Amino acid sequence: MSLDKPTPAQISGLVSLALAEDFAHQDFTSLAVVPEIAQCQAQIVTRADGVVAGVDFAVEAFKQCDSKVTVQVLINDGERVGADEVIMFACGPARGILGAERVALNFLQQLSGVATATSLAVAAANDVTVLDTRKTVPGLREVQKYAVRVGGGHNQRRNLSDELLLKENHFALSGLDYAATVKKAVAEAQGKVVGIEAETIEQARAALANRASYVLLDNFQGVHLVAAVAALRKEFPKAILEASGGYTLETLPALSEAGVDRVSMGALTHSAPALDMSLLLNTTDD
Repeated sequence: MSLDKPTPAQISGLVSLALAEDFAHQDFTSLAVVPEIAQCQAQIVTRADGVVAGVDFAVEAFKQCDSKVTVQVLINDGERVGADEVIMFACGPARGILGAERVALNFLQQLSGVATATSLAVAAANDVTVLDTRKTVPGLREVQKYAVRVGGGHNQRRNLSDELLLKENHFALSGLDYAATVKKAVAEAQGKVVGIEAETIEQARAALANRASYVLLDNFQGVHLVAAVAALRKEFPKAILEASGGYTLETLPALSEAGVDRVSMGALTHSAPALDMSLLLNTTDD
């Protein structure tokens, strides 16, 4: 699977916004007590096991804060780490390194957290494809979805124009019955994928009978899910069946046994804990 990394322009733009938000060039604490000529070497160190993502963002933060800062990367995106491993060194003007510190760590910790959570979900789901959702941090969707790919997951639709996904609110507002709404969506899709959320097996049957690309089985659990998948496979052998509804590392293994094709998990991007990291400084003589 191609990771399709963020472009240099995307990285530069997001880092620039983050540094501006932090007023990184007006760090009054450092301006007050750190001499302008002070030089230092910093290292970003992991404090927990995980999968690294966001290295390019951290490097860009140091470079934008002070072009004289040099960075040596030891661990790249996609690599697994344990505690107390050095991801990168940054060397140069101390004020520049301190100004970039929080932005560099924020990107690394947040994206590594997403990659790590995804990697754990992929392992727990066995042969079921793990998908993200649109439940992302505003402004960071593309990079969070990149972190999902780094962790071994796949992306569901990137935005509202990618594909059609009919949920309960669409059915409530369509003015048509369930089957007719699905039929209309497929007819109007202009070749795009049409996903349909189903809350009952009868709805799932209606969706597949009207040529939905896939059915999202919402909050089907336990024996209910097993029975639904078995019945749908018998009637629609080529159907793509997706599970959703708050699955956890403990409940994911059951999806493989149930026979679904994939599972979508909003928690990968909206609730993944940041991977613990620190920036440690060593002063150097100039």
